Amino acid sequence: MDASYLVTGAQENYSHPMARSSTRNSKQPDPSQGRLRIGNQWNAIRIIALSQNNPLKAIAEFVENSIDARARNVSIVRGKTRGEQYLKVIDDGEGIQDFRYVATHIGDSIKRRLKEQGTQGIQGEFGIGLLSFWTVGEELTLTSCPAEGSALRLHLVKDSPDYTIRPSRELFDRAGTTLHIQPLLPGMKTLSGEKIQSYLASELRDRITRSGVSIRIIDRTARKDLVVEPRRFHGRLLHGLPEPRTPLGEIYVECYLTEPGAGTGIGLYRQGTRVFPDITRIDAFRRPPWTSGYVEGIVDASFLQLTPGTRDGIIYDAALDSLVDALVPVEEALTAAIEEHRRAEEEEASKAMLRRITRALKEAFAMLPAEEYGWLSARTEGDRRGSGTAPGSGGGAGNGPGDGPAGGAGSGNGEADPGADAESGSGSAGDAPGGDPEGDSPDASGIAVAEGPGRDPSGQRAFFEFPGPLYRVDVRPLAARVAVGGECALRAVPRDKSRRVVDSDVTISWVIEQGGGTLDREQGEFVNYRAPQEPELAVIRAVARQDQLECEARSTITVTAELPGARSAGTGAVGRQGMPGYTYRYAPGELWRSRYDAEQSLITVNSGHADFVFAARQSASKLRYLGRLFAKEIVLANFPGAPRGELLERMVELELYMDSSLR
Repeated sequence: MDASYLVTGAQENYSHPMARSSTRNSKQPDPSQGRLRIGNQWNAIRIIALSQNNPLKAIAEFVENSIDARARNVSIVRGKTRGEQYLKVIDDGEGIQDFRYVATHIGDSIKRRLKEQGTQGIQGEFGIGLLSFWTVGEELTLTSCPAEGSALRLHLVKDSPDYTIRPSRELFDRAGTTLHIQPLLPGMKTLSGEKIQSYLASELRDRITRSGVSIRIIDRTARKDLVVEPRRFHGRLLHGLPEPRTPLGEIYVECYLTEPGAGTGIGLYRQGTRVFPDITRIDAFRRPPWTSGYVEGIVDASFLQLTPGTRDGIIYDAALDSLVDALVPVEEALTAAIEEHRRAEEEEASKAMLRRITRALKEAFAMLPAEEYGWLSARTEGDRRGSGTAPGSGGGAGNGPGDGPAGGAGSGNGEADPGADAESGSGSAGDAPGGDPEGDSPDASGIAVAEGPGRDPSGQRAFFEFPGPLYRVDVRPLAARVAVGGECALRAVPRDKSRRVVDSDVTISWVIEQGGGTLDREQGEFVNYRAPQEPELAVIRAVARQDQLECEARSTITVTAELPGARSAGTGAVGRQGMPGYTYRYAPGELWRSRYDAEQSLITVNSGHADFVFAARQSASKLRYLGRLFAKEIVLANFPGAPRGELLERMVELELYMDSSLR
């Protein structure tokens, strides 16, 4: 067994032989020269033993000793006996051949000599690993069976310079070593099996993979049996990274591209054992791409010099400089991969924001006068040709004779937002002018016929298309403006819980709940409201009943003496109708925030404007900022030539109805 199972031992005072030879060769020694030596052997041993400040690191040292002894199976047992907690590390390795050598050669590891002779796969070299039991418990018992002879036990006590080696009183008829620490220190009570498992999976990731050792954790206190699996990274493995080269030794790089903030960074390893969980602890790597948060993985440099006491630090020598220089090509490749990932991310984020803004606009338009906002109506006359209007529909809410091209709540042909939620509210896509607000195409008899994958070519409904019981009723429009003495068409749409239109056994009654005016009828799906001769605010209530079920909804109508001019057919700044896209142009120092190209149906956002820079710090504020820019361009496009005050009023109105969807 290797000598990294090193322990405290009583040693005689020692002076370096070179110091004695210097005295013999010089009759009059020069007091200004000499060699360092330890003045207090026991104090030096205590300093070494207490230099390890992490009990998990100490347990990892014990497991590494087992791996160095060519163990195939290692078991870590945590339990309690005689009122005291204990920790065991049991392996089936080669065992310890000379306990006395281990106890009396602290700092003189056999592993160092084996490495010099060319032995591979050995990690330890300082001969102080076993001393770290001081950070775990009070007493250590090490039991092993040499190649020939009976099993022996080495017993050590914390803060004591003495050791004892005695034959084992227990039956020990197997190869390997058992390390037993009891009692554990009070702070070890919180050290659960899961914590040990997680730590070893990262700390010994490559050592476990290369050696093929099986590590089990038996937590008898928590009654759990855990297996230590090498930690797996969840990002996308980057292939084709440049191979770092240095004359000092091999460098292994394994990097994964992940979501920002999801990774734990690039760990620094030495021969399969983790030194730093994050390489940015070294000042030379405290820069992108290492600090970007987009990468995780490992960098393993076999030639780094570790700090012997804790083994969680490195010496800042020429070996580190060589590593920094060798990783420069890797940094450039990682930076390029991250930039490409960011571009794809921004593109996807832009699509998601556009979908949310589109949905918010649809909901807002459903609650606003359809004849005044026409920008999102993407249906053309050719799209509407052949799809007549249901009898008595009046062409939809607010589309009376003489009205301009009324824009519904969205594109009737799907151009506005192909990814919009079908349940975006009572003002969902499909309120196309002249057509059915539900998006259903009426057949020759005037009955709406749904089209979709659930309908066979014969036109017969599938079972799941039949509506359920009444669940809600939607009124179109939810809000409208009417001149004094004018008219407004209203419609009530009864729906089931899945938003399918309920078209049987439903009665709808209307009543003016607040304000004046008259209704041309009190029953039915469609009614016309005639405004009074005085300005006021009217509230119209629709009540839908099906058997014992009853639902109601309201429409708010503003009766005004001066109705702002709606867009007339063929006028306005809109070239291509339908939901526009948006793009960025970096123009710092220029005061414009956005511009709308009617011919291209594209909004250009100034990404160099101070407002955009401020809003882009958080995705939520960026979304609201873009929503305001869309609202601005919609108002300018729908009310060309309107006075400044009216434009501001319209913008406040549109933002109000969009706001709830953009939070």
